Amino acid sequence: MSVRLTERRTDRGLLVAAADTGIVGETYDNGTVSVTVEASFYGDADAETTADELTESLGRASVANLVGDVAVTTAVDAGYVDEATVVDLGGVPHAQYLRM
Repeated sequence: MSVRLTERRTDRGLLVAAADTGIVGETYDNGTVSVTVEASFYGDADAETTADELTESLGRASVANLVGDVAVTTAVDAGYVDEATVVDLGGVPHAQYLRM
């Protein structure tokens, strides 16, 4: 499965947003946190890429927002996200990354 990936330059560095392709357009909630996986933030069909390209992007990121099995597992496996910090949104993982 591929991921949608966007990169945005901000005054505080590079913001990376990535979500599994199959969940774009959905909303996930665990009673405390709710996330809507919007194409306007995570990217449209033209933004589809591979887990390897996501890993490269995370290497440049100052902050990242990740939703879905592939996106979050890629970040965990690459050492950018600690698995203990992953939030379960009703069966869909969500993680954020901040480089300080």
